[in-house]
Parts: sequence; C-alpha cells; structure tokens
Amino acid sequence: MKNKINALLKEVEGFSAESLEQLETFRIKFLGKKGLVPALFADFKTVVPEERREMGQLINTLKQSVQNKIVSLKDTLDQQSDLQDSGFDLSLPALSPMGTRHPLSIVRNEIIDIFSRIGFSVSEGPEIEDDFHNFTALNFPEDHPARDMQDTFFIEKDPDLALRTHTSSVQVRVMEKTQPPIRSISPGRVFRNEAISARAHCIFHQVEGLYVDENVSFTDLKQTLFYFARELFGENTKIRFRPSYFPFTEPSAEMDVSCNICGGKGCNICKYTGWVEILGCGMVDPNVLEACHIDNKKYTGFAFGMGIERITMLKYQVNDLRLFFENDLRFLKQFEAAR
Repeated sequence: MKNKINALLKEVEGFSAESLEQLETFRIKFLGKKGLVPALFADFKTVVPEERREMGQLINTLKQSVQNKIVSLKDTLDQQSDLQDSGFDLSLPALSPMGTRHPLSIVRNEIIDIFSRIGFSVSEGPEIEDDFHNFTALNFPEDHPARDMQDTFFIEKDPDLALRTHTSSVQVRVMEKTQPPIRSISPGRVFRNEAISARAHCIFHQVEGLYVDENVSFTDLKQTLFYFARELFGENTKIRFRPSYFPFTEPSAEMDVSCNICGGKGCNICKYTGWVEILGCGMVDPNVLEACHIDNKKYTGFAFGMGIERITMLKYQVNDLRLFFENDLRFLKQFEAAR
C-alpha cells in the first residue's frame, strides 16, 4: 500500500492540465466517490495496527497534495481564460520596449568605457559651483570674459555661485582630495549663456579628463587621445592638433577629427572645412596644481575636455544639435538598436 501511495504522489506532482475539463477528470479520478483516495481510505481497515499511523498520514498527504494541485491549476487556467476573453492573443510576438537610451547617454557610456580600459576612473561633482572651483583654481584671471554674465548663469542671491560652465570644476575637487597619481574623467551637464542654434545650446554635456603623475608629457596626452578617437570613430579617422589657449593648460591645443557627416566635402557642422573640433586639451598649468596643493615641481599632468553632443552628432551623423533636447519619439526611436 505504501508503494502505491508513493506512486500516486509522483503522478499528482507531475500532472498538468491544459483545460478545465482535464482538471475535472483529474479531480474525479482522485477525489470522486469511486476515486483513488476514497478507495485507499476504504482499504485502510485492512492495515495492521502498527502501520496505521504511517499509512493514515500518507493517505492524508496524498489527499492534500491533490487538492493543492487542483487549486493551483484552476487559478492558472482561469487567468488564461480571462486573457483570452479580453481579446489578448498570447501567440503574438512580444511588443518592443516602450523606451530606449537617449543617444547622448549611449555615447557618454561609450566614452566612459573607452577611458576605463586605460585606467581612468569616473568622478562627479555639483552642478552649482562656487567661484573658486569653477574659475579661480583653474587660473582664470579676474577680468576673464567667461566670468561675464554673457557666458555664465550666476545665482542671483549669491554672486559667488553659478551653474558650472565646465566639468573641470570636478577635477579641482579631485585634486584637492587626492594625491597623484590621478587618472580621472568627469562626465556631466554644464551650462553657458549662449544662443541656441544647430551647433550650440545653453545646456550641454561634457566629459573632461585629467592625468597627473611624475614625468607626464604632451606625448602621453597625444597617444591617449589618438587611442580614444580611433576607438570611438574607427581606425580610418583622421586626427589633427592645432595650437590654442586655455587658462588652465599650457601648452594648449584643440583636436579635430575628419567630418564623417559630409566625408570631408564640407557641411554646416564642419563649417565647410572637412574638420570638426571635438575637444580642447593641454598640459595642466603649474598654477592649477599649486592651487590644489599638488607639488608642481614634482608632478606634471594633462587635461582634456569634450562636448558629448558634438561627438554624438558626428558618430550618428546628426546635423542639428537641438534634436537632442526636443524628445521627439520619431528621432529617439532611431537609436533603439544602439541601446
């Protein structure tokens, strides 16, 4: 009898039903008046006294197992029936996700991944900055144009505070708290009081990088940026450096890549030159290291900063920066495969 009950328990455990009719047949088989469980209770009187307790527990376990299986399967079948009655076709392919990553987020993550491979960590800081971190520590003179209201959104109630104009302020905070070697990138949103056009906006996104250690040279800077540009845009990308000026680096340069929107023929994005400037860079000015309490006789470093919007325009051949801020689903759906 014990073996018979154990066999029935396995049968109950493995049972499944595709319809309520099959489930009812199962119920009658086990719990009906002439079912298997009532029959076992009828045979129970033939069990020897010393085995009755064990057999009685086994029969009750079987009965409970059957009842639980019926309740579970009935709930499942009822839910399926409700879906079918609602007109929902379970055989249809799944709908595509409602949302997707924004193209700026896709490129931002790709930039972070490229620099992470060569040892750069990610640092973040506040979007509302004080004058010291946004300007003074970065060697901006008191009369520098960037301090003027035409370029900077100052906080009206506190003239010492402003919306940060670059994520270089995060680099200052990193250098204040960390002694070299420092290898960090600072992605984030920045703000400048500029006219909105196909090539510019008052809100945009940057990734700035910093490397400070002993014997860091301009050659290290160039090799780092060559690696980055070719990883992002492809091995055939042409790159050039042009001398430039930034208060916080000396010497300074701007880096251009060949315009892949027009193939070098000339368009409104490359100003019909065939080249697009994607970042500024240079060796960290000793005054900046000194302001951050780093020994500028022992350490040198390089820094760079790039706009994510411009890089995204190049990578995906978008010819109007304003599209990134309009949340037009027709535009955003084009990037579903890139997420």
